Amino acid sequence: MNFWEYISTRHQQLLADAYQQASLVFQCMVVATLAGVLIGVLTYRSEWAGNVATLATSTILTIPSLAMIGLLIPIVGLGVPPTVISLTLYGLLPIVRNSIVGLRGVDPSLIDAASGIGMSRIARLAKVELPLAWPPILTGIRVSTQMLMGIAAIAAYASGPGLGNEIFRGIASLGSKNALNQVLAGTIGIIILALLFDAAYVLIGRMTIPRGIRV
Repeated sequence: MNFWEYISTRHQQLLADAYQQASLVFQCMVVATLAGVLIGVLTYRSEWAGNVATLATSTILTIPSLAMIGLLIPIVGLGVPPTVISLTLYGLLPIVRNSIVGLRGVDPSLIDAASGIGMSRIARLAKVELPLAWPPILTGIRVSTQMLMGIAAIAAYASGPGLGNEIFRGIASLGSKNALNQVLAGTIGIIILALLFDAAYVLIGRMTIPRGIRV
């Protein structure tokens, strides 16, 4: 059975796995984005706090994904919980770092002008600082998503959802006639999903970033 024949006979299962992987990454990215931006907002004004936040999230990223999931399994069990927790933690670094960089890069004169017209601290943050910091934050989100799309394949180790199951089944049955097809199907599916997510972020950027800021 060649690759295209394998795809045609397994397309329903592959689509289901692809949907589960896309849903998993999307949900983890929503949580990681909210947490990462919040950490950035809380720490960007202090050099020390910003360095600690960046160092802590960098340290998390150095933990091998299999080790992270393996450490979480005794605590939260198999399946979705260890996968969601590990992916969310892995997604923090680019978002936290870019949030801090973006917020620190806002022109102080604009903040002073906002203060001069009576804006509160929260209003300045919501209406001036975060919108101007949005381009680097969005870049961090894009980087995190690409990382998580690949790392999510390891979730199959903990009986998690996604295309990683196809890859692991192929690796476990190396030498059989469909082993290579399984690995290729899972890998190519992940690449396609990553490209689709990135295209969506490009569209979001064009819709949410004013032309003057993009330039």
